[in-house]
Amino acid sequence: MKIIILNGPNLNLLGKREPEIYGSKTFEDYFEELKERFPGIDLSYYQSNIEGALIDKLHEVGFSYDGVVFNAGAYTHTSVGLGDAIKGIETPVIEVHISNVHAREDFRQVSYIAPNAKGIIAGFGLKSYDLGIQSFI
Repeated sequence: MKIIILNGPNLNLLGKREPEIYGSKTFEDYFEELKERFPGIDLSYYQSNIEGALIDKLHEVGFSYDGVVFNAGAYTHTSVGLGDAIKGIETPVIEVHISNVHAREDFRQVSYIAPNAKGIIAGFGLKSYDLGIQSFI
């Protein structure tokens, strides 16, 4: 099984950015834990702060991978383009969020990803990614 985790803008700052919301662990450290937890899965990771680069990556993996675990960050609430990219590929996508976006600002309660995603996981901290991977098993 081949799964990719995609992270959008500012998620490269995990471990530094607002630790009271996002925790103090870097995603790179957590990704190493995920690879150990799921040794039978070909797990890869990609992060970009650029919307077009995320769209390109979805197009690249969207017909050959078994799953995408996608935290589009703020693009979740603004990017029609990412929603359309997900709609246009065959690989199922799970939308994940570290925080409970529904308990935050009103604008964070709108997702352009969700209508085209297989499901949504939010509010479980970094464990949201773990749950996203498990949803494909």
